[in-house]
Amino acid sequence: HKGDYQRLEFLGDRVLGLIISEYLFRAFPAHGEGELTALHSALVRGEACADAGDVIGLSDLVIIGTGERAKGMNLNRTVLGDVMEALVAAIYLDGGLEPARAFVLRCWDGLLKQPKVAVKDPKTFLQEWVLARALPIPAYRVVSREGPEHEPVFVVAVEVKGKPPAEGTAKSKRAAEMDAAEQFLKREGIRP
Repeated sequence: HKGDYQRLEFLGDRVLGLIISEYLFRAFPAHGEGELTALHSALVRGEACADAGDVIGLSDLVIIGTGERAKGMNLNRTVLGDVMEALVAAIYLDGGLEPARAFVLRCWDGLLKQPKVAVKDPKTFLQEWVLARALPIPAYRVVSREGPEHEPVFVVAVEVKGKPPAEGTAKSKRAAEMDAAEQFLKREGIRP
């Protein structure tokens, strides 16, 4: 029943998040919050859940109609990731946190050894960082635009509430905004 699956996915996502967070917290004592968050995101996203499902051959176990199977629906990575989350929830509901942790750590073992961190662009990363702290969205403003029309140089400042602004320089406004965000993240030690 689709509704049951979605409810299990909802719970499984939270249980998985806790198990992975705790693992990273213990495994990387020198990592700051930003680095831990980036690793966590890489390990709980749908693609990682699907990869973990491959460890136990989950795609062969998914029960779907013959029409969907003919279309290769059982091999859809999104579906597989969702089913894996539902499975984590089912194990948690059946036996509690310990069996769920053992299952997750076994299936995610390869991913935990080499997490594929999707490097977000600096503006996205900074926006997520401020939103996580309930701060207003960063404000970007052009400080100056110099040079000839065909080769302009933009200086853009980014302002985050409670912090001094950081400036970036580039040949386009967008690239200068990216540079400003990057400078801010480096200066504040949020992302190395």
